[in-house]
Amino acid sequence: MESDTFDELDRQLVHALQLNARAPFSRIAAVLGVSDQTVARRYSRLVGLRRIRVLGLTDPESLGEVRWHVRVQCTPDAAGTVAESLARREDTTWVVLSSGGTEINCSTRAHPDQADHSLLLQRLPRTPSVVGVTAHCVLHTFFGGAQSLAVKSGALTDEQVTALRPAPAAEPPAGPPPVLEEADRRLLDALARDGRAALAELATATGWSASTVRRRLAELEACGVLYFDLDVDWRIFDVSAATSLWLSVAPAELAATGAALAAHPEVAYACATTGPTNLHAVLLTRNVQAVYSYLTTRIAALPAVRQVETAPTMRVVKGPGPFPLPARRR
Repeated sequence: MESDTFDELDRQLVHALQLNARAPFSRIAAVLGVSDQTVARRYSRLVGLRRIRVLGLTDPESLGEVRWHVRVQCTPDAAGTVAESLARREDTTWVVLSSGGTEINCSTRAHPDQADHSLLLQRLPRTPSVVGVTAHCVLHTFFGGAQSLAVKSGALTDEQVTALRPAPAAEPPAGPPPVLEEADRRLLDALARDGRAALAELATATGWSASTVRRRLAELEACGVLYFDLDVDWRIFDVSAATSLWLSVAPAELAATGAALAAHPEVAYACATTGPTNLHAVLLTRNVQAVYSYLTTRIAALPAVRQVETAPTMRVVKGPGPFPLPARRR
């Protein structure tokens, strides 16, 4: 198989990992009807080509953190420098250049008790090339997190999805966010690098026994702090264009419109926000031309949408996030 050629088995494997990121290859193989060695070989190939990464991530809301989506308008000559500056911040989770290189979209998270929680905008590079900033606090996520476009791909049948999906976790207990110890943070750091890291490797990172690691993983997932996601080159699914949408919706219809948007097969992320617009989404399509069809059909069919802004993604500066598209090869 050529290095940049992907087939149905690759797409099935990505879908399977999105459903159950740490499932043994033997379980995935049994559901897909291939050998364990075939699954291991395909996974190694995709990872080696940097087409997928399994990531163990923390859920901001479960830790009591607040998420913001920030839009920074710049002159084209300064956008790259400002984007790199934002990417170096520990509290930014993704940073992309969009709108022909004149706008930066970034996502940041912080605990409201942190002294510098509100200082993101104040710490932007002081340059006249930054001509505008808008900040949108995330109020509710309709689609994203442990879900991605892979679960909408149809690569697996309903029976295969059922066989692979983990048993539903219990509802997280009510109360204050859990307190993470230093060993927990070492565990989460290791999973952020490789969500399929072996128990022995995680035991070395934490100083715990393998059984303690297994138990703590289950506890962190059960309380909602830990979830697993994939960083994917969406060209595996014949997708090569990412576009941010910023929509204004009548407040009485926000919940229904957000849910409808989240159900669209092209939508990889959707959330309700504060700010001049109140609904944000990330669209992944085969090409930029497909955005026109999406706007004139699916968005046109949502009667509560009063205004739409679009911002095509040009380059990912920092990820993972809702834009896991590497730079196109020339």
